[in-house]
Amino acid sequence: MNDRAALDLLLAQGPLSRTRIGKLTGLSKPTASQLLARLEAAGLVRATGTTEGRPGPNAQLYGVNPTAAHAAGLDVRPEGIRAAVADVTGRTVGEYALRTPGRHSDRPVVELVTEAVDGAASAAGLTPGEVHRLVIGTPGAFDPNTGRLRYASHLPGWHSPTLLDDLAAALPMPVGYENDVNLAAVAEQRLGAARGHDDFVLLWNEDGLGAALVIGGRLHRGWTGGAGEVGFLPVPGAPLMRQVTKTNSGGYQELAGAQVVARLARRLGIVPVPQGPHPEAAATLIGRAVDHLADPETSRHHGRIGDAYQDLLRTYATGLATGLASLVSVLDPQLIVLSGSVLTAGGEALRSLVQAELADLAASRPKLVVGTVDGHPVLRGALESALAATRDEVFDTSRAP
Repeated sequence: MNDRAALDLLLAQGPLSRTRIGKLTGLSKPTASQLLARLEAAGLVRATGTTEGRPGPNAQLYGVNPTAAHAAGLDVRPEGIRAAVADVTGRTVGEYALRTPGRHSDRPVVELVTEAVDGAASAAGLTPGEVHRLVIGTPGAFDPNTGRLRYASHLPGWHSPTLLDDLAAALPMPVGYENDVNLAAVAEQRLGAARGHDDFVLLWNEDGLGAALVIGGRLHRGWTGGAGEVGFLPVPGAPLMRQVTKTNSGGYQELAGAQVVARLARRLGIVPVPQGPHPEAAATLIGRAVDHLADPETSRHHGRIGDAYQDLLRTYATGLATGLASLVSVLDPQLIVLSGSVLTAGGEALRSLVQAELADLAASRPKLVVGTVDGHPVLRGALESALAATRDEVFDTSRAP
């Protein structure tokens, strides 16, 4: 227990001196010295330098040995796979992006995953066998009762009943699987806007509209792994959709998904509407609307178009709040995090509009914030999840050598 406490302190605050570690853990100097000697012999910590600029002799500083272990994460999407490897301190040391042709590929999933892992490991100067653990993030979820991927019909090739066994046989490390939105929530809880919160909802909007539900500090996945598939949620203002798993859409997706933004822009007379994938076009339009809302002079200069952009943002905020009101009524979360490229493009302007709408639609008043994990939050969450399991294994000094 003392070893793990010291290692966690070094991860969070290091490098630290022996005296500082003793004070923070409550250990005596001799015990702290023995602890550091034991961890150094195990290859878990190493001397990193000495203190400077203080009265008295310089003290030796210690930090976690970054090369003690490595973990990998994958963010799988229809258009490709993004992979990364991090050392045990959490620093990303290798990345690899693999594009798949269009939305379909003739290459087997096992081959694609293996190439992505190999590429990230190679970029880190490692072999795949030197990676301790891998976590793969995908849309939908693997049903714990059947092992098959559900709620992700748009991810071709990933629905084989033997896929998990095939991947386990092909990869040289233990593999975990998690819903992509859940991993974004892991990243925000450990590194971003949800730090210190045990009850929160993360609403994600990119290729699809989804949510991660964290209750009592733990992800709630549901019986089949489908908790948080809110795109299927029937909501006021959208047609009642049936056979939702076949269409891979539902009322909330049709009311507030990325594809709605361009349609709304056309209806409001905004031209030209950006071309390209729905999330990219939606993020561009939302960003333009924010600019008009932030600068009334620019909006007045553009006249009717300026008003249309403001209407776009307000109407979209109402759609988002409509679905969130149902989640708030059931879960009563402390916090809601808005994440994904479409929502983060709206920034504080969209957040405040959704907050105001939600105050009228829901009885409780959770705080709304915009996610702060930059770059690729799903991939960062996959790395954080893999690192947590890796540290539990590698930092367990009670095991026999």
